[in-house]
Amino acid sequence: MQISFAPARNAASGASWVVAAYDGGALSAAASRADKAAGGALTRALKVSRFKAKPGEMLEVLAPAGVPASRIILVGLGKPEALDAKGLEVIGAKIVARLHQLGETDAVLEVETQTGKSGGKVKTPMAAAHLAFGARLRAYRFEHYRTRNLEEYEKRLANLVMVTSDVAAAKKNYAALSAVADGVVLARDLVNEPPNILYPAEFARRVKALSKSGLKVEVLGEAEMKKMGFGALLGVGQGSMRESQLVVMQWNGLPKNKKTQPIAFVGKGVCFDSGGLSLKPGAAMMGMKGDMGGAAAVTGTMLVLATRKARVHAVGVIGLVENMPDGGAIRPDDVLKSLSGQMIEVLNTDAEGRLVLADALTYTQRRFKPKFVIDLATLTGAIVQALGFEHAGVFSNDDKLTDNLVQAGRETGERVWRLPLDPAYDKMIRSKIADVKNIGGANSGSITAAQFLNRFIDDGMAWAHLDIAGVAWQDGEQRPMIPSWGTGWGVHLLNRLVRDNYE
Repeated sequence: MQISFAPARNAASGASWVVAAYDGGALSAAASRADKAAGGALTRALKVSRFKAKPGEMLEVLAPAGVPASRIILVGLGKPEALDAKGLEVIGAKIVARLHQLGETDAVLEVETQTGKSGGKVKTPMAAAHLAFGARLRAYRFEHYRTRNLEEYEKRLANLVMVTSDVAAAKKNYAALSAVADGVVLARDLVNEPPNILYPAEFARRVKALSKSGLKVEVLGEAEMKKMGFGALLGVGQGSMRESQLVVMQWNGLPKNKKTQPIAFVGKGVCFDSGGLSLKPGAAMMGMKGDMGGAAAVTGTMLVLATRKARVHAVGVIGLVENMPDGGAIRPDDVLKSLSGQMIEVLNTDAEGRLVLADALTYTQRRFKPKFVIDLATLTGAIVQALGFEHAGVFSNDDKLTDNLVQAGRETGERVWRLPLDPAYDKMIRSKIADVKNIGGANSGSITAAQFLNRFIDDGMAWAHLDIAGVAWQDGEQRPMIPSWGTGWGVHLLNRLVRDNYE
């Protein structure tokens, strides 16, 4: 979908013309102009409809006389004082969803906002940018492998013109949001790819291709990691015919003469998780192509930072493996030596993500000595039981970092909820023969997983762990801005965290 910005104009022949109304049906200036051009068609439609202009509510007038547009769509904005950036993004997404449903290929959006004492929080040029951002995310499709019945899928919105009083300001505002959309789309693509296509080496190759954006990318193979002592990560991947990889991304948007500690993001990248020898039931194995959602989010975030030339030094590290059950796979009761030197008793090979993260976290801290490290992982089913599909769980040893994540979540809609870290839970992962075991039993599964990771965080290192198992993909009802299985969750959150606190 092509998005452009233009000064006030009526819809071209055959295009939809989208205008706005406020709570109760009060028409905006553009809507009044459209109504006049159509001989009062909107006014008449309002009188005989139940339209109240609630946020995202829509009223259509088909083939209006006196107007070349195929239809006029009146979209509700609700109360002017309650309209914010997030609300505008959702409205933009709902508009695109309706246009797709109608089979429209061209549309003009002329949606003004009111500002001032009784107005909203977003001026029209910024409003146009946020509407476009929501529209872009809703327009996402993952249809690379369709070869039949293409007529059901090919007719999509092709051109969307955003009308605004200040085109230059709207374009500038949208540029940063478009960079975020690029990162979200990349993360969704990675999560949606089938596992026979996106295995560790292919994932690494795709990240390497991002070098053209300005990222510095390094890839470590199994030989290098074995020499360095990545016993936990390599242990997970040893049952697969696919070679494990560690990918390191760096973005430094600071002046060359300015030395500073980087910030670091670490992602779990299990490209397919069968459970290993602790084999998952068949139904539970479906969807495990998405067990690399943390790595996808880190990759998407790093692309955003590079694309918008963020004034920050950031590092992204992703551990890429497959967890498969062949004769060379690790067994329950095996003991692995991690990169940190700690010995891990493996009691369940399906608790593999924490093993990957253990070595990736150690490597990141040792090499980069970051200001803080945040890891993202589709780590436990227990987090879904605790928080459902609305929040990711956050576990952290640093209150300020946690507060910043919570606030960024409120601003972007990618919300997090803090759960406890406490030494009292350590007894649940105490091994009888090694330093730690990789499961803690039936209870407190997300907490004991976080306690396990905490064993691999250096003293004094600010750290947060995001368990995103409930938010990295969706099997049920689609959300307004997320039309696909893979959500791209975490990219918007981490970019906002960086933008507001660390640039």
